[in-house]
Amino acid sequence: MNGIAASVVAAESVLTTEALRPRRSVSVVMVVYMTGEALEQSLGRVLADPLVDEFVIVDNGSTPVEAERLRALAERDDRVVLISGQGNVGFARGANLGARRASGDVLVFLNPDAFLQAGCIAELVREVEGRPSPCIVGGRVLNADRTEQRGARRGDITPVSALLSLSGLSRAIPALRRFEVHWEDEAAPEGVAAIPTISGACFCMRREDFDAVGGFDEGYFLHVEDVDLCWRVRRQGGEVLFHPKAEVVHLGHTSLASPLKVEFHKGVGLARYFRKRAVGLGQGLAAWLLAPVVVLAAVARPIMWRMKAR
Repeated sequence: MNGIAASVVAAESVLTTEALRPRRSVSVVMVVYMTGEALEQSLGRVLADPLVDEFVIVDNGSTPVEAERLRALAERDDRVVLISGQGNVGFARGANLGARRASGDVLVFLNPDAFLQAGCIAELVREVEGRPSPCIVGGRVLNADRTEQRGARRGDITPVSALLSLSGLSRAIPALRRFEVHWEDEAAPEGVAAIPTISGACFCMRREDFDAVGGFDEGYFLHVEDVDLCWRVRRQGGEVLFHPKAEVVHLGHTSLASPLKVEFHKGVGLARYFRKRAVGLGQGLAAWLLAPVVVLAAVARPIMWRMKAR
């Protein structure tokens, strides 16, 4: 056999091996709470993706119409697993419930007001395979006008950077720009890039990695649980990756929940996160003293939004 023929045979052997290798199963986990009209389109896009083997929906609370729609969907499609009746247990606990019930080798967490774009799940799953453990891969989260959404790419969140970002000072004052944790205004990388924090609106992890880091910290009720998860992945020597080609359009603010309540939970979550990260007595004391300031800064945002809208 000459060299060219040998190369062809070797290539065919590799292709055959790849074709015969069983694909890792994929479960999408979605936590639902008073989502509104966006939910139906989000559900449809998940079920239209041929890579989705299982779709676990955790209903933390829906309107009677939405609840009935979810029940009918679970009865109609064998891929859909509906978890309900637990009440509003918060996002972190709800996501953990879904992950425990899911049977997939790869878990994709998706917000109920997020619309998968073509190839998103394929890109996420392809990238997470073969990576060092633990690994988390987040998608590029877009606004409805396809600009990158705030929070899609974030730096390392510290008490100082959080306060300056929440207050808007890091953007308003050039000298403080280095403390800005939101990177959506920077040019997106051409390929997959390691960053400190991805968005929890759409990301994937291998099941073994999710279990190894302990899943979501259920001490968070709403928001910051994704920041905490990324921090724990990095702390264990793993990778947090941003995938610019795995796109999802995230509407945001579609829930019937009060914006003031949502921002309050965000502030409480940040305070908890800073206490967890604090090292030594000095940092611990500073985290406790800053907690009320962080909560107040978060709560002030929707109040300012309302005043500007007048």
